[in-house]
Amino acid sequence: MQKKEDLVSKSLKNLGIKTLKEMQEASIRANDKNDNVILLAPTGTGKTLGFLIPILKRLKPNVKGIQALIISPSRELSIQIEQVFRAMKTDYKINAFYGGHAMKIEKNSLLEPPAVLVGTPGRIAGHIRQETFKTSSIKTLVLDEFDKSLELGFQEDMRFIIQKIPDVKSKILTSATKSDSIPPFLMMRDPIVLNYIGEIEMGKLKLRAVRSQGSDKLKALFNLTCKIGTESTLIFCNHREAVDRISELLKEKELDHDIFHGGLEQHIRERALIKFRNGSYNILITTDLASRGLDIPEIKNIIHYQLPTGKGAYIHRNGRTARMNANGSSYLVLAESEPVPNFIKEEPAFIDIADEVTLPKAPKWQTLYISGGKKDKINKIDIVGLMLKKGELNKEDLGLIEVLDHISYIAVNREKAFKTMMLLKKAKIKKQTVKIAFSR
Repeated sequence: MQKKEDLVSKSLKNLGIKTLKEMQEASIRANDKNDNVILLAPTGTGKTLGFLIPILKRLKPNVKGIQALIISPSRELSIQIEQVFRAMKTDYKINAFYGGHAMKIEKNSLLEPPAVLVGTPGRIAGHIRQETFKTSSIKTLVLDEFDKSLELGFQEDMRFIIQKIPDVKSKILTSATKSDSIPPFLMMRDPIVLNYIGEIEMGKLKLRAVRSQGSDKLKALFNLTCKIGTESTLIFCNHREAVDRISELLKEKELDHDIFHGGLEQHIRERALIKFRNGSYNILITTDLASRGLDIPEIKNIIHYQLPTGKGAYIHRNGRTARMNANGSSYLVLAESEPVPNFIKEEPAFIDIADEVTLPKAPKWQTLYISGGKKDKINKIDIVGLMLKKGELNKEDLGLIEVLDHISYIAVNREKAFKTMMLLKKAKIKKQTVKIAFSR
């Protein structure tokens, strides 16, 4: 049987990681010696590995059934955790359960139960109520971004889940902010708290503000986005309706962008994140759903179109930029008489925006999709070969490639995307005919 240390080393090698961060090593040490650990660290600093490695060290190959349960507040975060664990290439199975698709699919995957199950509170609670899997083998529980789950109203689901897994021996809680208290139903007895909030260098964040003329802030927002230009930008709103309203304005102005909120179907949300990650869109309009936990690197600007409801939301939004010693900007869009919230202690630098603006250039990349993915035995190497040989692209014309289960997305130089698509109309990968078209 492979030693735990060798298993961890192999997993890190598969992830392309040579050295763990101090926070991750501290979490591993703490979990080796303690049954209750609270890990506090900013978004984007690697908390996922901070609990996946302790889970891996606790898994037993001779146990049939779910050994570790991970609860996360969103579908995207659940999928992201699943992808990281799979990329570790262990011999253990993992599944992600979440709303937005039929529960029947998930039930079928339980015919051979995973060692690790990750999912949203509502969906996991639903499975437990229907007794689709046994809980007696679950020994480790992770509540990732647990305060966000509470904030989203999942308290009763979380309470129910914990009541139904009485044989849990170890608990790990993670968050990007420090809570005043831990709810009693979580039953964290004498937890070890690892607090890395504020200790990890988060770069240089500049706080700026713009004022609109009158109460309508849409014009000020549009002018600001044009001034920012082609830099990656997240526009935050408090409500889905505001996201949709801003999107309509930007469509009228022919400004490239995408949207992301909980009212969208899962595949639409997933596609929006992919196209924002690969640079096909530089602007993503969103609710606080995108404020933490998601894999969206290298964001240059945060725009608070609707002001955050409190200090915590403000910190999480800003945490999407100025990471790891990078520079970033946070903009407040204020109505004519709207004050700066009391929880923002720093005085923002107000900037003037001209009434006459020029639309930014279209993004460098455009996304094509291929009607095939991992389940069709298609990988990145196959796609690169097709694009370079038959698509007549150079290496520098290919951007980020993401291969999902049944579909793949490829960022292609915008100026060459149409020609490439036409050349590949009847393309085959591994003797399979695939459809290649623009991702809408």
